[in-house]
Amino acid sequence: MVGTVLLILVLVVVAYPLYFIVIASVSNPSAVSLGEVLLLPKGITIDGYSRIFAHHDLWIGYRNTLVYTFVGTFINVAMTLTAAYALSRKDLIGRNVFMGYIAFTMFFSGGLIPTYLLIKSLGLYNSFWVMVLPGAVSVWNLIIARTFFQTTIPDDLWEAGVMDGCTNVRFFVSIVLPLSKAISAVLILFYAVAHWNEFFNGLIYLKDRARYPLQLIIRDILIQAQMNQDLVQDENAEILALASNMMKYGVIIVASIPVLILYPFIQKYFVKGVMIGAIKG
Repeated sequence: MVGTVLLILVLVVVAYPLYFIVIASVSNPSAVSLGEVLLLPKGITIDGYSRIFAHHDLWIGYRNTLVYTFVGTFINVAMTLTAAYALSRKDLIGRNVFMGYIAFTMFFSGGLIPTYLLIKSLGLYNSFWVMVLPGAVSVWNLIIARTFFQTTIPDDLWEAGVMDGCTNVRFFVSIVLPLSKAISAVLILFYAVAHWNEFFNGLIYLKDRARYPLQLIIRDILIQAQMNQDLVQDENAEILALASNMMKYGVIIVASIPVLILYPFIQKYFVKGVMIGAIKG
């Protein structure tokens, strides 16, 4: 009974802020500012969404981020799974040395300026690939996938495959991947969310606005709304301030919808994947 009550309290604490953002985005901004919106929207209006979608660049940002997310996630998952499988094989000579070298990069990096110079020297600056290649493999996700293969794919399965004439590539594609739906779903969600929320690489390495991801476009929209508010010193300043606050709630919804749509399709595999390490050690 106590556990149920605690779980309900946790649910309320986690879910209410999300619910509030939804109702605040369609409520009268004056009512939101006065604290009159608590459980139900008040003075329903979609003016905030109208102002957001009036920006043509928003659709360009959506298109760019969708492409970055799709291509980047495909590259991420492909490279992570192949590298993790190779590092999980006991017959790979020096695998612990390779793993230690890779893990070293989690704690030490060259810094922003050397990375910037490297990106420019590679010809990636202000290109499509600068948004998908520099972070092609997450070391943390690589470790998770490697642990999955070590604890889930038995050595006997590989021995049976060798007896049937399986090569390493065929064994990986025909046997390992079909058995790895759970970890693949985990990686897809982790990488896709990271790409969808990515703005720092775009801020540093992109100068062409037509290549901006959605998060940078939304940032510019909010900055422009704030600037318009600051430039107006008369009675219209309060109106612009309320409109700006309403847009802030709206852009959260606009930016979150694709991820919310994706999650239900891979929820089953995701839950199974994140629990594997807990139950198998």
